[in-house]
Amino acid sequence: MSTSEKTLAAQGFYNSFPRKGGSAPRATHYCPGCGHGIIHKLIAEALSELEIQDRTVVLSPVGCSVFAYYYFDCGNIQAAHGRAPAVGTAVKRACQNAVVVSYQGDGDLCSIGFNETFHAANRGEGMVIFFVNNSVYGMTGGQMAPTTLLGQKTTTSPFGRDAENDGYPMRVCEILNQLPAPVYIERCSLSDSKKIMQARKAVKKALRIQKENKGFAFVELLSPCPTNTKKAPVDAADYVKETLEEVYPPGCFRDLSEEREAIKRRDAVFDKDSLDSLYSDDGVLTSEIQENAQYDLRSIKVAGFGGQGVLSLGLFLARTAQYSGRHVTWYPSYGPEQRGGTANCSVVVSGTDIGSPVVSTPDCLIAMNEPALQKFAGTVSAGGTIMYDVSVPPPELTNDDIKLMAVPAFRIASDNGMERAANTAMIGALAASDFLEIPKEKFLYILDMLFAGKPEILKKNQEIFSAAYDWMSEF
Repeated sequence: MSTSEKTLAAQGFYNSFPRKGGSAPRATHYCPGCGHGIIHKLIAEALSELEIQDRTVVLSPVGCSVFAYYYFDCGNIQAAHGRAPAVGTAVKRACQNAVVVSYQGDGDLCSIGFNETFHAANRGEGMVIFFVNNSVYGMTGGQMAPTTLLGQKTTTSPFGRDAENDGYPMRVCEILNQLPAPVYIERCSLSDSKKIMQARKAVKKALRIQKENKGFAFVELLSPCPTNTKKAPVDAADYVKETLEEVYPPGCFRDLSEEREAIKRRDAVFDKDSLDSLYSDDGVLTSEIQENAQYDLRSIKVAGFGGQGVLSLGLFLARTAQYSGRHVTWYPSYGPEQRGGTANCSVVVSGTDIGSPVVSTPDCLIAMNEPALQKFAGTVSAGGTIMYDVSVPPPELTNDDIKLMAVPAFRIASDNGMERAANTAMIGALAASDFLEIPKEKFLYILDMLFAGKPEILKKNQEIFSAAYDWMSEF
Protein backbone atom coordinates (compact mmCIF):
# COMPACT_ATOMS: atom_id res chain seq x y z
CA MET A 1 0.00 0.00 0.00
CA SER A 2 1.38 3.41 -0.99
CA THR A 3 1.80 6.28 1.47
CA SER A 4 -1.20 8.10 -0.03
CA GLU A 5 -3.34 4.95 0.26
CA LYS A 6 -2.31 4.57 3.92
CA THR A 7 -3.32 8.16 4.53
CA LEU A 8 -6.72 7.59 2.94
CA ALA A 9 -7.31 4.23 4.62
CA ALA A 10 -9.61 4.14 7.62
CA GLN A 11 -9.84 1.44 10.25
CA GLY A 12 -12.62 -1.05 9.67
CA PHE A 13 -12.90 -0.39 5.92
CA TYR A 14 -11.47 -2.22 2.95
CA ASN A 15 -8.37 -0.62 1.47
CA SER A 16 -10.24 0.25 -1.71
CA PHE A 17 -13.86 0.45 -2.81
CA PRO A 18 -14.22 -1.37 -6.15
CA ARG A 19 -17.75 -0.08 -6.56
CA LYS A 20 -16.30 3.14 -8.05
CA GLY A 21 -13.58 1.48 -10.09
CA GLY A 22 -9.90 2.35 -10.36
CA SER A 23 -10.41 6.06 -10.97
CA ALA A 24 -11.79 6.67 -7.47
CA PRO A 25 -10.51 3.85 -5.24
CA ARG A 26 -11.58 5.52 -1.97
CA ALA A 27 -14.80 7.26 -3.03
CA THR A 28 -18.18 5.95 -1.90
CA HIS A 29 -21.31 5.89 -4.06
CA TYR A 30 -23.16 8.25 -1.72
CA CYS A 31 -24.18 11.78 -2.73
CA PRO A 32 -22.12 14.74 -1.43
CA GLY A 33 -23.41 15.78 1.99
CA CYS A 34 -25.20 12.47 2.62
CA GLY A 35 -25.04 11.16 6.18
CA HIS A 36 -24.41 7.53 5.22
CA GLY A 37 -20.70 8.13 4.71
CA ILE A 38 -20.40 9.61 8.21
CA ILE A 39 -22.32 6.73 9.79
CA HIS A 40 -20.20 4.19 7.89
CA LYS A 41 -17.05 5.75 9.31
CA LEU A 42 -18.42 5.72 12.87
CA ILE A 43 -19.35 2.05 12.61
CA ALA A 44 -16.11 0.99 10.91
CA GLU A 45 -13.94 2.74 13.50
CA ALA A 46 -15.92 1.18 16.37
CA LEU A 47 -15.58 -2.30 14.86
CA SER A 48 -11.83 -1.84 14.72
CA GLU A 49 -11.46 -0.23 18.16
CA LEU A 50 -13.56 -2.97 19.81
CA GLU A 51 -11.60 -5.64 17.88
CA ILE A 52 -14.75 -7.36 16.66
CA GLN A 53 -14.33 -7.23 12.88
CA ASP A 54 -13.75 -10.98 12.64
CA ARG A 55 -16.98 -11.62 14.60
CA THR A 56 -19.16 -9.07 12.82
CA VAL A 57 -21.79 -9.65 10.15
CA VAL A 58 -23.27 -6.51 8.59
CA LEU A 59 -26.71 -6.89 7.01
CA SER A 60 -27.61 -4.42 4.28
CA PRO A 61 -31.09 -4.65 2.73
CA VAL A 62 -32.55 -2.54 -0.07
CA GLY A 63 -31.92 1.19 0.15
CA CYS A 64 -29.10 3.69 -0.30
CA SER A 65 -26.92 1.43 1.86
CA VAL A 66 -27.47 -1.57 -0.39
CA PHE A 67 -23.76 -1.58 -1.30
CA ALA A 68 -22.47 -1.55 2.28
CA TYR A 69 -20.58 -4.76 1.57
CA TYR A 70 -18.19 -2.78 -0.63
CA TYR A 71 -16.98 -0.83 2.41
CA PHE A 72 -17.03 -2.74 5.70
CA ASP A 73 -14.10 -5.11 6.18
CA CYS A 74 -16.09 -7.83 7.96
CA GLY A 75 -18.74 -10.41 7.20
CA ASN A 76 -21.54 -9.09 5.00
CA ILE A 77 -24.94 -10.42 3.97
CA GLN A 78 -27.29 -8.82 1.48
CA ALA A 79 -30.87 -9.14 2.79
CA ALA A 80 -34.22 -8.82 1.05
CA HIS A 81 -36.12 -5.55 1.40
CA GLY A 82 -37.01 -5.03 5.07
CA ARG A 83 -35.92 -8.50 6.14
CA ALA A 84 -32.53 -7.75 7.69
CA PRO A 85 -33.70 -8.35 11.32
CA ALA A 86 -35.08 -11.76 10.33
CA VAL A 87 -31.79 -12.68 8.66
CA GLY A 88 -29.95 -11.31 11.68
CA THR A 89 -32.02 -13.49 13.99
CA ALA A 90 -30.99 -16.56 12.01
CA VAL A 91 -27.32 -15.55 12.06
CA LYS A 92 -27.32 -14.92 15.80
CA ARG A 93 -29.23 -18.08 16.68
CA ALA A 94 -26.84 -20.14 14.53
CA CYS A 95 -23.67 -18.45 15.79
CA GLN A 96 -23.97 -16.94 19.26
CA ASN A 97 -20.53 -15.35 19.08
CA ALA A 98 -21.45 -13.29 16.01
CA VAL A 99 -21.82 -9.52 16.30
CA VAL A 100 -24.89 -8.83 14.14
CA VAL A 101 -25.31 -5.35 12.66
CA SER A 102 -28.48 -4.47 10.75
CA TYR A 103 -28.05 -1.26 8.74
CA GLN A 104 -31.41 0.07 7.52
CA GLY A 105 -32.97 3.20 6.13
CA ASP A 106 -36.32 4.66 7.18
CA GLY A 107 -38.19 3.38 4.13
CA ASP A 108 -36.81 -0.13 4.54
CA LEU A 109 -37.25 -0.37 8.30
CA CYS A 110 -40.40 1.69 8.93
CA SER A 111 -42.44 0.45 6.01
CA ILE A 112 -41.98 -3.06 4.64
CA GLY A 113 -39.63 -4.10 7.45
CA PHE A 114 -41.27 -2.68 10.55
CA ASN A 115 -42.83 -5.98 11.63
CA GLU A 116 -39.43 -7.70 11.48
CA THR A 117 -37.84 -4.95 13.57
CA PHE A 118 -40.62 -4.76 16.14
CA HIS A 119 -40.62 -8.49 16.82
CA ALA A 120 -36.82 -8.77 16.87
CA ALA A 121 -36.85 -6.04 19.51
CA ASN A 122 -39.66 -7.73 21.42
CA ARG A 123 -37.66 -10.99 21.50
CA GLY A 124 -34.55 -9.13 22.57
CA GLU A 125 -32.52 -10.60 19.71
CA GLY A 126 -28.79 -10.16 20.00
CA MET A 127 -28.23 -7.52 17.34
CA VAL A 128 -27.86 -3.80 16.86
CA ILE A 129 -29.97 -1.95 14.33
CA PHE A 130 -28.58 1.30 12.98
CA PHE A 131 -31.62 3.13 11.68
CA VAL A 132 -30.86 5.95 9.24
CA ASN A 133 -33.71 8.46 9.23
CA ASN A 134 -33.57 11.11 6.51
CA SER A 135 -37.40 11.44 6.32
CA VAL A 136 -37.63 10.30 2.70
CA TYR A 137 -37.11 7.32 0.39
CA GLY A 138 -33.63 8.17 -0.81
CA MET A 139 -32.62 5.52 -3.34
CA THR A 140 -35.86 5.28 -5.33
CA GLY A 141 -36.50 8.92 -6.07
CA GLY A 142 -37.60 10.81 -2.98
CA GLN A 143 -41.04 9.38 -2.27
CA MET A 144 -42.86 9.91 1.01
CA ALA A 145 -41.57 7.60 3.76
CA PRO A 146 -43.22 6.64 7.06
CA THR A 147 -40.89 9.20 8.67
CA THR A 148 -41.76 12.05 6.28
CA LEU A 149 -42.78 15.15 8.26
CA LEU A 150 -46.22 16.73 8.17
CA GLY A 151 -46.26 19.26 5.35
CA GLN A 152 -43.06 17.88 3.81
CA LYS A 153 -43.23 17.73 0.02
CA THR A 154 -42.00 14.61 -1.74
CA THR A 155 -42.53 13.10 -5.19
CA THR A 156 -45.59 11.25 -3.85
CA SER A 157 -46.82 14.04 -1.58
CA PRO A 158 -46.36 17.10 -3.83
CA PHE A 159 -48.63 19.24 -1.63
CA GLY A 160 -47.01 18.07 1.60
CA ARG A 161 -47.78 15.17 3.91
CA ASP A 162 -51.28 15.42 5.30
CA ALA A 163 -52.12 13.67 8.58
CA GLU A 164 -55.73 12.99 7.64
CA ASN A 165 -54.74 11.35 4.38
CA ASP A 166 -51.26 9.94 5.11
CA GLY A 167 -51.06 9.50 8.85
CA TYR A 168 -48.36 10.86 11.13
CA PRO A 169 -44.56 10.47 11.06
CA MET A 170 -43.47 7.29 12.83
CA ARG A 171 -41.29 7.72 15.90
CA VAL A 172 -39.63 4.34 16.04
CA CYS A 173 -37.53 4.88 19.17
CA GLU A 174 -40.65 5.82 21.11
CA ILE A 175 -42.50 2.76 19.82
CA LEU A 176 -39.71 0.32 20.68
CA ASN A 177 -39.22 1.91 24.08
CA GLN A 178 -42.56 0.43 25.15
CA LEU A 179 -41.07 -3.08 24.90
CA PRO A 180 -39.30 -4.59 27.92
CA ALA A 181 -36.62 -6.55 26.05
CA PRO A 182 -34.35 -3.94 24.37
CA VAL A 183 -31.17 -3.06 26.25
CA TYR A 184 -30.30 0.23 24.61
CA ILE A 185 -32.29 2.74 22.54
CA GLU A 186 -30.91 6.12 21.49
CA ARG A 187 -31.61 8.72 18.82
CA CYS A 188 -28.70 10.80 17.51
CA SER A 189 -28.28 13.54 14.95
CA LEU A 190 -25.62 14.26 12.35
CA SER A 191 -26.43 17.96 12.06
CA ASP A 192 -23.08 19.25 13.35
CA SER A 193 -19.70 18.04 14.57
CA LYS A 194 -20.66 18.02 18.26
CA LYS A 195 -23.68 15.85 17.62
CA ILE A 196 -21.65 13.57 15.35
CA MET A 197 -19.31 12.96 18.29
CA GLN A 198 -22.33 12.06 20.44
CA ALA A 199 -23.45 9.69 17.68
CA ARG A 200 -19.97 8.15 17.69
CA LYS A 201 -20.35 7.30 21.38
CA ALA A 202 -23.80 5.80 20.81
CA VAL A 203 -22.59 3.66 17.92
CA LYS A 204 -19.67 2.34 19.94
CA LYS A 205 -21.86 1.64 22.99
CA ALA A 206 -24.37 -0.29 20.86
CA LEU A 207 -21.58 -2.38 19.35
CA ARG A 208 -20.01 -2.97 22.77
CA ILE A 209 -23.36 -4.36 23.92
CA GLN A 210 -23.16 -6.80 21.02
CA LYS A 211 -19.56 -7.68 21.82
CA GLU A 212 -20.69 -8.55 25.36
CA ASN A 213 -23.76 -10.38 23.98
CA LYS A 214 -26.25 -8.48 26.14
CA GLY A 215 -29.14 -8.24 23.70
CA PHE A 216 -31.00 -5.87 21.42
CA ALA A 217 -29.76 -2.34 20.76
CA PHE A 218 -31.27 0.32 18.51
CA VAL A 219 -29.64 3.56 17.38
CA GLU A 220 -31.57 6.01 15.21
CA LEU A 221 -29.45 8.51 13.28
CA LEU A 222 -31.05 11.66 11.84
CA SER A 223 -29.26 12.10 8.54
CA PRO A 224 -29.19 14.80 5.86
CA CYS A 225 -30.28 13.93 2.32
CA PRO A 226 -29.29 16.90 0.13
CA THR A 227 -30.42 15.27 -3.12
CA ASN A 228 -34.02 14.52 -2.21
CA THR A 229 -34.59 17.53 0.04
CA LYS A 230 -33.11 19.61 -2.81
CA LYS A 231 -30.72 21.48 -0.54
CA ALA A 232 -27.02 22.21 -0.55
CA PRO A 233 -25.06 19.98 1.89
CA VAL A 234 -24.74 22.73 4.52
CA ASP A 235 -28.41 23.63 4.22
CA ALA A 236 -29.37 19.95 4.44
CA ALA A 237 -27.48 19.66 7.73
CA ASP A 238 -29.26 22.79 9.01
CA TYR A 239 -32.58 21.22 7.98
CA VAL A 240 -31.81 18.23 10.19
CA LYS A 241 -31.05 20.51 13.14
CA GLU A 242 -33.88 22.98 12.72
CA THR A 243 -36.67 20.71 11.44
CA LEU A 244 -36.05 16.99 11.87
CA GLU A 245 -34.83 17.33 15.44
CA GLU A 246 -38.03 19.14 16.37
CA VAL A 247 -40.10 16.10 15.41
CA TYR A 248 -37.50 13.52 16.36
CA PRO A 249 -35.70 14.92 19.42
CA PRO A 250 -32.29 13.29 20.01
CA GLY A 251 -31.68 11.56 23.31
CA CYS A 252 -31.17 8.28 25.11
CA PHE A 253 -34.47 6.50 25.72
CA ARG A 254 -32.99 3.53 27.55
CA ASP A 255 -29.61 2.20 28.66
CA LEU A 256 -29.63 -1.04 30.63
CA SER A 257 -26.20 -2.11 29.44
CA GLU A 258 -24.62 -2.14 32.89
CA GLU A 259 -27.31 -4.19 34.63
CA ARG A 260 -28.07 -6.73 31.89
CA GLU A 261 -26.25 -10.05 31.96
CA ALA A 262 -24.86 -11.71 28.86
CA ILE A 263 -27.41 -13.86 27.06
CA LYS A 264 -26.60 -17.55 26.83
CA ARG A 265 -28.81 -19.65 24.60
CA ARG A 266 -28.45 -23.34 23.94
CA ASP A 267 -25.71 -24.10 21.43
CA ALA A 268 -26.99 -24.60 17.91
CA VAL A 269 -26.25 -28.03 16.47
CA PHE A 270 -26.27 -28.91 12.79
CA ASP A 271 -24.69 -32.37 12.60
CA LYS A 272 -26.73 -35.06 10.86
CA ASP A 273 -27.18 -37.26 13.93
CA SER A 274 -28.64 -34.40 15.97
CA LEU A 275 -31.02 -33.37 13.22
CA ASP A 276 -32.09 -36.96 12.61
CA SER A 277 -32.79 -37.32 16.31
CA LEU A 278 -34.75 -34.07 16.39
CA TYR A 279 -36.98 -35.04 13.49
CA SER A 280 -37.13 -38.78 14.09
CA ASP A 281 -40.40 -40.64 14.49
CA ASP A 282 -39.06 -42.78 17.36
CA GLY A 283 -39.53 -45.89 15.31
CA VAL A 284 -43.25 -45.35 14.76
CA LEU A 285 -42.62 -45.03 11.03
CA THR A 286 -39.76 -46.75 9.30
CA SER A 287 -37.20 -44.36 7.87
CA GLU A 288 -35.55 -47.08 5.77
CA ILE A 289 -36.42 -46.39 2.16
CA GLN A 290 -36.64 -49.48 -0.01
CA GLU A 291 -35.37 -48.45 -3.44
CA ASN A 292 -37.52 -50.07 -6.11
CA ALA A 293 -37.17 -48.89 -9.68
CA GLN A 294 -40.08 -51.16 -10.67
CA TYR A 295 -42.49 -49.18 -8.47
CA ASP A 296 -43.62 -46.34 -10.71
CA LEU A 297 -44.25 -42.85 -9.39
CA ARG A 298 -47.92 -42.25 -8.47
CA SER A 299 -49.32 -38.79 -7.84
CA ILE A 300 -52.52 -38.00 -5.96
CA LYS A 301 -54.49 -34.78 -5.60
CA VAL A 302 -56.93 -34.58 -2.67
CA ALA A 303 -59.39 -31.69 -2.74
CA GLY A 304 -62.54 -30.51 -0.99
CA PHE A 305 -63.86 -28.06 1.58
CA GLY A 306 -61.86 -27.09 4.62
CA GLY A 307 -63.11 -29.19 7.51
CA GLN A 308 -63.63 -32.33 5.39
CA GLY A 309 -60.25 -33.73 6.42
CA VAL A 310 -58.64 -33.09 3.03
CA LEU A 311 -55.16 -32.37 4.38
CA SER A 312 -55.44 -35.18 6.94
CA LEU A 313 -56.40 -37.61 4.18
CA GLY A 314 -53.31 -36.71 2.19
CA LEU A 315 -51.09 -36.88 5.25
CA PHE A 316 -52.53 -40.31 6.11
CA LEU A 317 -51.60 -41.58 2.64
CA ALA A 318 -48.12 -40.08 2.91
CA ARG A 319 -47.49 -41.71 6.28
CA THR A 320 -48.73 -45.06 5.04
CA ALA A 321 -46.42 -44.86 2.02
CA GLN A 322 -43.50 -43.90 4.27
CA TYR A 323 -44.24 -46.80 6.60
CA SER A 324 -44.19 -49.05 3.53
CA GLY A 325 -40.66 -47.94 2.63
CA ARG A 326 -41.57 -45.68 -0.29
CA HIS A 327 -40.24 -42.27 -1.20
CA VAL A 328 -43.03 -39.79 -0.48
CA THR A 329 -43.91 -36.08 -0.42
CA TRP A 330 -46.98 -34.30 0.96
CA TYR A 331 -47.64 -30.77 -0.23
CA PRO A 332 -50.62 -28.83 1.22
CA SER A 333 -52.30 -25.81 -0.34
CA TYR A 334 -54.59 -23.87 1.98
CA GLY A 335 -55.07 -20.64 3.86
CA PRO A 336 -58.43 -19.40 5.08
CA GLU A 337 -59.70 -22.41 3.09
CA GLN A 338 -58.92 -24.53 6.13
CA ARG A 339 -61.91 -22.87 7.80
CA GLY A 340 -64.49 -23.62 5.15
CA GLY A 341 -63.23 -22.69 1.67
CA THR A 342 -61.62 -25.01 -0.85
CA ALA A 343 -58.44 -26.79 0.19
CA ASN A 344 -56.23 -29.36 -1.49
CA CYS A 345 -53.00 -31.25 -1.07
CA SER A 346 -50.73 -33.29 -3.28
CA VAL A 347 -49.13 -36.63 -2.44
CA VAL A 348 -46.38 -38.23 -4.52
CA VAL A 349 -45.30 -41.81 -3.88
CA SER A 350 -42.39 -43.44 -5.67
CA GLY A 351 -39.90 -46.29 -5.49
CA THR A 352 -37.07 -43.87 -6.34
CA ASP A 353 -36.19 -40.24 -5.67
CA ILE A 354 -38.96 -37.67 -6.20
CA GLY A 355 -38.00 -34.58 -8.15
CA SER A 356 -40.83 -32.29 -7.05
CA PRO A 357 -43.80 -32.38 -4.65
CA VAL A 358 -45.92 -30.32 -7.03
CA VAL A 359 -48.72 -32.24 -8.76
CA SER A 360 -50.23 -30.53 -11.81
CA THR A 361 -51.58 -33.63 -13.58
CA PRO A 362 -52.46 -36.21 -10.89
CA ASP A 363 -52.75 -39.92 -11.59
CA CYS A 364 -55.53 -40.04 -9.03
CA LEU A 365 -57.95 -37.33 -7.91
CA ILE A 366 -59.90 -37.69 -4.67
CA ALA A 367 -62.64 -35.05 -4.73
CA MET A 368 -64.66 -34.60 -1.55
CA ASN A 369 -67.19 -32.18 -3.07
CA GLU A 370 -68.53 -30.87 -6.37
CA PRO A 371 -66.41 -27.68 -6.61
CA ALA A 372 -63.24 -29.73 -6.14
CA LEU A 373 -64.34 -32.21 -8.77
CA GLN A 374 -65.14 -29.46 -11.27
CA LYS A 375 -61.85 -27.70 -10.63
CA PHE A 376 -59.46 -30.64 -10.88
CA ALA A 377 -61.19 -33.31 -12.99
CA GLY A 378 -59.77 -31.87 -16.20
CA THR A 379 -56.22 -32.07 -14.87
CA VAL A 380 -56.13 -35.84 -14.31
CA SER A 381 -53.60 -37.60 -16.53
CA ALA A 382 -54.62 -40.07 -19.24
CA GLY A 383 -55.34 -43.47 -17.76
CA GLY A 384 -55.87 -41.92 -14.34
CA THR A 385 -58.58 -42.37 -11.72
CA ILE A 386 -61.10 -40.00 -10.20
CA MET A 387 -62.70 -40.93 -6.86
CA TYR A 388 -65.59 -38.75 -5.72
CA ASP A 389 -68.59 -39.05 -3.45
CA VAL A 390 -71.62 -40.66 -4.99
CA SER A 391 -73.78 -37.67 -4.02
CA VAL A 392 -71.82 -35.46 -6.43
CA PRO A 393 -72.83 -35.32 -10.14
CA PRO A 394 -70.21 -37.07 -12.30
CA PRO A 395 -67.82 -34.80 -14.16
CA GLU A 396 -67.99 -34.17 -17.89
CA LEU A 397 -64.73 -35.42 -19.34
CA THR A 398 -63.25 -35.13 -22.80
CA ASN A 399 -60.91 -38.05 -22.10
CA ASP A 400 -62.60 -41.48 -22.08
CA ASP A 401 -59.43 -43.05 -20.71
CA ILE A 402 -60.09 -41.89 -17.15
CA LYS A 403 -61.71 -44.25 -14.64
CA LEU A 404 -64.56 -42.79 -12.57
CA MET A 405 -65.31 -44.24 -9.13
CA ALA A 406 -68.33 -42.85 -7.27
CA VAL A 407 -67.72 -43.82 -3.64
CA PRO A 408 -70.52 -43.61 -1.02
CA ALA A 409 -68.03 -42.16 1.44
CA PHE A 410 -70.38 -39.93 3.40
CA ARG A 411 -73.08 -42.61 3.53
CA ILE A 412 -70.61 -45.22 4.85
CA ALA A 413 -69.32 -42.78 7.46
CA SER A 414 -72.85 -41.80 8.51
CA ASP A 415 -74.04 -45.42 8.71
CA ASN A 416 -71.18 -46.11 11.09
CA GLY A 417 -71.96 -43.19 13.35
CA MET A 418 -69.34 -40.63 12.28
CA GLU A 419 -70.24 -38.65 9.16
CA ARG A 420 -67.26 -36.36 9.52
CA ALA A 421 -64.97 -39.36 8.91
CA ALA A 422 -65.87 -39.59 5.21
CA ASN A 423 -62.18 -39.03 4.51
CA THR A 424 -61.44 -42.35 6.24
CA ALA A 425 -63.95 -44.01 3.91
CA MET A 426 -62.10 -42.58 0.92
CA ILE A 427 -58.85 -43.98 2.34
CA GLY A 428 -60.43 -47.42 2.70
CA ALA A 429 -61.69 -47.29 -0.88
CA LEU A 430 -58.27 -46.20 -2.20
CA ALA A 431 -56.56 -48.97 -0.21
CA ALA A 432 -58.86 -51.59 -1.78
CA SER A 433 -58.31 -50.18 -5.28
CA ASP A 434 -54.66 -51.17 -4.99
CA PHE A 435 -53.64 -47.91 -6.66
CA LEU A 436 -50.72 -47.59 -4.25
CA GLU A 437 -50.01 -51.34 -4.08
CA ILE A 438 -49.76 -51.15 -0.29
CA PRO A 439 -51.22 -53.93 1.92
CA LYS A 440 -54.31 -53.23 3.96
CA GLU A 441 -52.36 -53.91 7.18
CA LYS A 442 -50.13 -50.91 6.55
CA PHE A 443 -53.15 -48.59 6.40
CA LEU A 444 -54.61 -50.07 9.57
CA TYR A 445 -51.29 -49.61 11.40
CA ILE A 446 -51.28 -45.89 10.59
CA LEU A 447 -54.92 -45.67 11.65
CA ASP A 448 -54.02 -47.21 15.02
CA MET A 449 -51.09 -44.84 15.38
CA LEU A 450 -53.11 -41.70 14.61
CA PHE A 451 -55.90 -42.47 17.06
CA ALA A 452 -53.84 -44.08 19.81
CA GLY A 453 -55.34 -43.10 23.16
CA LYS A 454 -58.78 -42.46 21.61
CA PRO A 455 -60.33 -45.96 21.57
CA GLU A 456 -63.88 -44.91 20.68
CA ILE A 457 -62.78 -42.74 17.75
CA LEU A 458 -60.33 -45.42 16.63
CA LYS A 459 -63.05 -48.07 16.65
CA LYS A 460 -65.38 -45.92 14.54
CA ASN A 461 -62.66 -45.15 12.01
CA GLN A 462 -61.68 -48.82 11.79
CA GLU A 463 -65.29 -49.72 11.04
CA ILE A 464 -65.60 -47.00 8.40
CA PHE A 465 -62.29 -47.97 6.78
CA SER A 466 -63.28 -51.67 6.65
CA ALA A 467 -66.76 -50.93 5.29
CA ALA A 468 -65.33 -48.78 2.49
CA TYR A 469 -62.61 -51.33 1.79
CA ASP A 470 -65.20 -54.09 1.45
CA TRP A 471 -67.38 -51.91 -0.74
CA MET A 472 -64.51 -51.15 -3.10
CA SER A 473 -63.46 -54.80 -3.21
CA GLU A 474 -66.86 -55.57 -4.75
CA PHE A 475 -66.88 -52.50 -7.05
